[in-house]
Amino acid sequence: MHRAAFAHAGLNGTYDALRVAPADLWSAVADLRRPGVLGANLSLPHKEAALPLLDSLSDAARAIGAVNTIVHRDGALHGDNTDAPGLSAALSDAGYDWPDGQDVIVLGAGGAARAAVHALLGAGQRVWIVNRTLERAQAVAAHWNSPHVQSVSAHAAPWEAAALVVNASSAGLNDPDQTPLGAAFLARLSAGALVYDMVYKPAETRLMREARAAGLSAENGLGMLAHQARLAFQAWTGADVPVSVFLNALQADAPQPGPVLPQGDAPAGDQG
Repeated sequence: MHRAAFAHAGLNGTYDALRVAPADLWSAVADLRRPGVLGANLSLPHKEAALPLLDSLSDAARAIGAVNTIVHRDGALHGDNTDAPGLSAALSDAGYDWPDGQDVIVLGAGGAARAAVHALLGAGQRVWIVNRTLERAQAVAAHWNSPHVQSVSAHAAPWEAAALVVNASSAGLNDPDQTPLGAAFLARLSAGALVYDMVYKPAETRLMREARAAGLSAENGLGMLAHQARLAFQAWTGADVPVSVFLNALQADAPQPGPVLPQGDAPAGDQG
């Protein structure tokens, strides 16, 4: 995506992936202070661990308690979180119309779930957090200390009232046999509900297939990935590249859908 964006903007830059062990995070972040380095993205498990290594944080990163974008300016490192606005833009693209006070169920309790809660709560939604480990969901809800954010077991969640379900867990990531939610819960959603899966590999997850089989709308996380990347690129370079450039690069490299698998009832897991 970012290489395509550099080419579109006519800038001489590169974007490379680097696997960093947790024990090496400090030195990897320190390397970002070198001249010529614009910044970096972080994925799990580093989004929360990097916070104390940065010189400043955006309001969003501070509220979410996680960073996915680091911007280097004159030796100083600024942490931001473009996941939240990226999700909001992707949901709007998918047809979600943001009715005020609507019930939304978020699956997971890691950094991605925190970003989802921040975006949804800021848009006036009532958020219900469902996670395999209820204590983790309770910790996320307590972080906001708001009556509009509640942790709940899967069996007690308001499925019939929910207009949106967001999978912010890692269930299904690179494993088409996994699902964060059993078909029995999907069947309780109203016909107009949207299921948004942040997972984008595979391009069609088991959760999406089973949601569509239940007559629901379902989208994968490519839109969110593209929107958050566009915002990060703009923060690094100042260039406003259309999101279509990022989406086209993603879709050109997207894996093909996998086979339809048996239905199950797996609880939501954690995702960073």
